[in-house]
Amino acid sequence: MELTTYTNEAVDLLKQLISIPSMSREENDAVDALCAFLKDKGIVYERIGNNIVCEGEQWREERPTLLLNAHIDTVRPCAGWTRDPFTPTMEGDRLYGLGSNDCGGGLVSLLQAFRILRGRETGYNLVFAVSAEEEVTGANGFAMLRDHLPKIDVAIVGEPTGMQPAIAEKGLMVVDVTVKGMAGHAARNEGVNAIYKAIEQIEWLRNYRFAKVSATLGEMKMTTTIIQAGTQHNCIPDRCTYTVDIRTTDCYTNEEVLNWLRAHLDADVKARSTHLGASSIDIVHPIVRKCIEKGMLPYGSPTLSDQALMPWPSLKLGPGESSRSHRADEFITVNEIAQAIETYVSLIG
Repeated sequence: MELTTYTNEAVDLLKQLISIPSMSREENDAVDALCAFLKDKGIVYERIGNNIVCEGEQWREERPTLLLNAHIDTVRPCAGWTRDPFTPTMEGDRLYGLGSNDCGGGLVSLLQAFRILRGRETGYNLVFAVSAEEEVTGANGFAMLRDHLPKIDVAIVGEPTGMQPAIAEKGLMVVDVTVKGMAGHAARNEGVNAIYKAIEQIEWLRNYRFAKVSATLGEMKMTTTIIQAGTQHNCIPDRCTYTVDIRTTDCYTNEEVLNWLRAHLDADVKARSTHLGASSIDIVHPIVRKCIEKGMLPYGSPTLSDQALMPWPSLKLGPGESSRSHRADEFITVNEIAQAIETYVSLIG
């Protein structure tokens, strides 16, 4: 088949997936539809929960194995959509719908590249894998899928990168901070207001700059995103809890940052987890070098993906733009999907 036919099939499949709500932990119906597509195309697959694995036909043990991965789940639709997020809508070259950009475009493009290459002799054994629960780093997503994969040597993750190779990505640590004060009557000058103490800490966190700056990922970023305190208007709050979203780089481990926070904040600091560290692939890796030879520009990504759960070298490379993700009126273009399929085939074949 020609590229145009593969592109049209990819767009039709993506429209079908958009029309089936597949928020994290609710992917079952969308995975059913994808399995039906694979069966119709004669592709053998294994389903593990709401994850899927397909292996290429030309398999040689002496060759390295390349994983092509994308996730099928989406975030929940945010406010502000001017279209139905679950109705695929074409406007010119743009396909609007929840999950179109993050990362349905990457999923269908990688799948079509896998279909084109799975019977060819290439430099790699190929594995195509679809993961669930990526948006919540769920236990039944890539963490489950990983144990069912063959030995992987390198991976391409189809997140939206404008088809430029993200050779590093920041890690993530979510921290809940509880500040204690002393209750009192709001009408009198008594008590210790936990909100005021928290505000001072939040302002300090906002302005703090870590000494080490990553060559690929830049500065670490700490953002307070949730705050909770108080019981009623006339009571001085004796407790305030706030949440900090921390994006770590390869300069600091999550554990180092957690210990640093505990040493510097007069508060109870608890991390929800510390296992999602920064990840990267060496710029001299053959697949990165091939990207560069094709005129692509390696960069460091501020966003997290299933790449954080991969113990092997990996890079993000996919159609669409990260800036469109998790926003109202998300879209991908048909041209981006066509270019992605062509680029994947050229890069791997």
